[in-house]
Amino acid sequence: MIKIENVETFGWEAAIRGMRNPMNSWDKSDSYWGYDCKSCGKIERDGACKPEDEERKDCHKYLGFEIGQNDLRLMNKLSEAGNDHGKFLRMIGVDLDILAPLYWWKEFDTYKVGTVANSCNTMHKIQAKEFTLDNFSHEKLTPAALATLRSVVVRLEFARKQFLKNKPKSEFGMQSGKDYWWDMIQLLPSSYNQRRTVQLNYAVLKNMYHARKNHKLDEWLEFCKWVETLPYAKELIIGE
Repeated sequence: MIKIENVETFGWEAAIRGMRNPMNSWDKSDSYWGYDCKSCGKIERDGACKPEDEERKDCHKYLGFEIGQNDLRLMNKLSEAGNDHGKFLRMIGVDLDILAPLYWWKEFDTYKVGTVANSCNTMHKIQAKEFTLDNFSHEKLTPAALATLRSVVVRLEFARKQFLKNKPKSEFGMQSGKDYWWDMIQLLPSSYNQRRTVQLNYAVLKNMYHARKNHKLDEWLEFCKWVETLPYAKELIIGE
């Protein structure tokens, strides 16, 4: 399984400025900060319908940065021309939270350039919460394998409780608190779901999408479907 939440894109304005630097074509840019005016029903540039008095302060709604057709055509053209011409894509950032199994994170970690991630710590906080079956991706397991996983989860939870119980006196006895900690670390299956807050950009997402869109793992297929929902993904990432 994979779960993606709290998605935010940023950097559009700077990316467009930088994209137009090589040809000094800033005057052809037609993107703008948009407002949706409730009185006229149109999106206006730079708050053109912004009310002049306090009584009408709610007659418009801020929408964010709107990409114009001139800019979008150039972005599409440069993106299709390859990584060198499409380097402006590196300036379009994406923040998100991902909950996914460790076996998926192992493949994700091959993408080192253009990615930043802060993860929940399994080394120091593995004992912080109860082990349950829902902590693991298990939707594809056969009945026999699922039974095996259940027994592993029971053992992990036993080790967790024993670690917490024996931690203050871990220097005594054959089975110290540290021994139970090792049980958790070395017995933990790769199906364990870990949460990370990740920062990516459109350039690395483009590489990931085309490399993984036909992958055998369902998590990659779901990830690529999510990529397709990003703003202007069709023009800048998918290439249609």
